[in-house]
Amino acid sequence: MTDTTTTIAAQAVARKRGTGWSTLRFVLGRIGGLAATLFVASIVVFGALYLAPGNPLSFLTQGRSMSPEAIATLEAQYHLDDPLWLQYLRWLGGALTGDFGTSIIYNQPVAQVLAARAPASVLLVLMAAVIVLAIGLAVGGFAGLKPGLLSRSVMAGATAIMAVPTFVAAVVLILVFGVQLKWFPVFGAGMPGLDAVYHTVLPAVALALASVAFVARLTQAAIRQELSADHVQTAISRGLPRRFIVQRHVVRNAAMPVLTVAGLTIAGLIAGSVVIEQVFQLGGMGQFLVSSVQQKDFPVVQAICLVYVAAFIVLNTVIDLAYALLDPRVSLGRKTS
Repeated sequence: MTDTTTTIAAQAVARKRGTGWSTLRFVLGRIGGLAATLFVASIVVFGALYLAPGNPLSFLTQGRSMSPEAIATLEAQYHLDDPLWLQYLRWLGGALTGDFGTSIIYNQPVAQVLAARAPASVLLVLMAAVIVLAIGLAVGGFAGLKPGLLSRSVMAGATAIMAVPTFVAAVVLILVFGVQLKWFPVFGAGMPGLDAVYHTVLPAVALALASVAFVARLTQAAIRQELSADHVQTAISRGLPRRFIVQRHVVRNAAMPVLTVAGLTIAGLIAGSVVIEQVFQLGGMGQFLVSSVQQKDFPVVQAICLVYVAAFIVLNTVIDLAYALLDPRVSLGRKTS
């Protein structure tokens, strides 16, 4: 009896060690994939701008004719006379330390220029993400758990909202709540603090509107699918409390696909914020990106694109890790026996 107990304990310890190593390998693998993806993205971001027509010198000179010596001085100042691979290595090394170079148009460090505009963009995306998760999950959960005329009507409205482009929703919100009702300001980011939140309400709603409808429909479909699963029907037939079934079986299993798609949807808000910032003139990084592209301010464009891509990739990595926490089999790579 003692030998059997010892064997079982040893097997439990071995399984625990195996689980720990599997989880560590999963995390390290995701971090390695994150680093590799960021490296490839940096190459694409840096090289794509040089494939576009035009060059920074034309904007530095503003169309004026300059002597070869003056042009050579400008090229040396901005390292435009170096080979492309050397420019990339210098830029990448600086980016890793937060130094993205000097803005060609503003003649200021890019990091300093972006730091003044980042709060407006971060606040916009965060508020939109909160709206998407809070309203989308609540509406989808209600429609999935309480089928009926009301839930069908809500989902029909969500389907209609999904078809509305972001800029159209922004214009409608401006006309209704800004111009006619005068409830919210329609231009500018406001002063730091609560005033900035007040100014960002309409932009955040416009940015989140289509995503709310999408997450709501996805949540409803996931819950309906789990409710019709065999193990849930078995639990219902055994007379288990509905609240216990919903919390223990339905919500947890439905959360995995919803988490993945909701995370990708929130990451997509980063790209959509560019349009919203232009419409509402928030003065964030998205609006600054558009003006920098028009002015061929290469260091600024490269920095903003890299920040956006990095934020998207990091968010997806966090989603992978969260998915593994909900379902440990994902990280352990186990096969059902």
